[in-house]
Parts: sequence; C-alpha cells; structure tokens
Amino acid sequence: MKWLGRERSGNVDDRRGMSRPAAGLGIGGIIVVVIYMFLGGDSAELANILQQQQTSTAPNTAIDPNDEDAVFVSVVLKDTEDVWEKIFREQFGKEYSKPILVLFDGAVESACGFQQSATGPFYCPADEKLYIDLSFYRLLKERFNAPGDFAMAYVVAHEVGHHVQHLLGTSDQVHQQRQQLSEKDGNKLSVMLELQADFYAGLWAHHADAMKGILEPGDIEEALTAASAIGDDKLQQQSGGSIVPDAFTHGTSEQRMYWFNKGYTTGSLEQGDTFREL
Repeated sequence: MKWLGRERSGNVDDRRGMSRPAAGLGIGGIIVVVIYMFLGGDSAELANILQQQQTSTAPNTAIDPNDEDAVFVSVVLKDTEDVWEKIFREQFGKEYSKPILVLFDGAVESACGFQQSATGPFYCPADEKLYIDLSFYRLLKERFNAPGDFAMAYVVAHEVGHHVQHLLGTSDQVHQQRQQLSEKDGNKLSVMLELQADFYAGLWAHHADAMKGILEPGDIEEALTAASAIGDDKLQQQSGGSIVPDAFTHGTSEQRMYWFNKGYTTGSLEQGDTFREL
C-alpha cells in the first residue's frame, strides 16, 4: 500500500504504556467513589460524575513519526474517513461521524467493558471507538501467515465497517433481533453482520484506490489472505477441534474472502446486503 508521507488522521488515541485500571476504575475514580459516598451522595448522580470523568480524559493524539505501525494505521484511518465522508454525503445526504481509533497494549477499558489483547481488534458502539493492539499485526504475519501492510489495512477497514453499521442502525437492529432468537439463529445474524463489515472493507479499498491510488500489486491478495486466515472454519481447525457451523459468528474463510472481494470489485453500497443473500 502506498502510505509513506501521506496525511494521517487526527482521531487516534494512543493509550499504549498507560497504567490499566484493575476493575474499570482508576485511582482517581476510586477516590471519587469513597469521598462521594462518605458525604452521602446519591448513587445515580455518582454514576453521572464517573461517566463525565471517563469521557473527559484528553486523548493522546501525539504519535511518534518513527513508529511505523502507528503511523500506518493512522493513514489508513484517514483514508477510511475520506471515503465514508464522500459516501455518506452523496448517498445519504448527511455527515459521516468519524470514529476514534484507540491504540493499546495488553488490555484496555472501553465503554463496552474491559478487554484484553486476546480478544483481537474490536469496535465499541457505545463510545464509537475502534480498539487495536498493534501486536495483532505481528500475529497476522507469524500465526496466521497473513503478512503485508494491506492485511492490517483490511483489519482497520473491517472495524470501521462496524462503525458504519452502527451509524446506519444495522448493528442495533441485529442486536434487538438476536435477543429474540436461539443461539444458533443469533449466530447466523452475527455472521451476516461480520460479512457485511468485510464487504465494507472491500468497498473502502475500491473507493480509496479510485480517490487516491493507494493500491500496489499484491495488496488485495494480502487482504484476502487475512480474511481467509480468520475464517471461523479455519480457526476451529487450528484449535484442534471439529468444525461446528452452528457456532460460527464471523463466517467461513470462503465467505469472508467472497464478501471483501465483492465490495472491492463492485464498489457499490447496494451490493452489500448480506442479510438478504445468506
């Protein structure tokens, strides 16, 4: 991917190296709880105070220019912002609300709870942030045999795809429907949601290349290799167990490659209705 020297997003919060709270509250939060309750404060009002304290923490947007992985994902994030701003403006007639990309190491506190790196990159709709431990980049290369910078670009674009689903109301609809379904049928909906995020990642690649000429030979193959490597069937095989389709939550390797490639080749938002086609 052609990324060196290109514009970076300012919506990156680098939390690497920060001390992590033991149970969702830092020392300051614990002090607030003790003092407030000692003085007879109301628990509901306390919750509001703690919420304000957590959300008022200023993000660390300063990235070391020599930190190539961090610079790279910030360039990719900028490209996603430009593409989705254009799509939202032209197709929906409204502004695209940009997400924050949080870089962390080991574990992180989000509005969706405390998460560890083993969870992998994830998007939290409650705070509209995507969270990535950059060690996942190394994991793609070493464990999943999916090297190349565009493999990581695909991961970022996939999580941004979940943000798009959140903005369009798709993820909320799926969440509501899953509450009324069996685990088996709920998993099917989860697969459809994940495959649509793969489609959106491919759609982004199509438009980013048309707008900025970002692609180099082999980039799409790198993304497809990564999509294949993290298919549910392949991951179940690698874990030494049998393949259980009813337990799939993200889709097979073949499905993930298909939907990314469909987004890339068509470049058409209307072609991404995974809920109708599966």
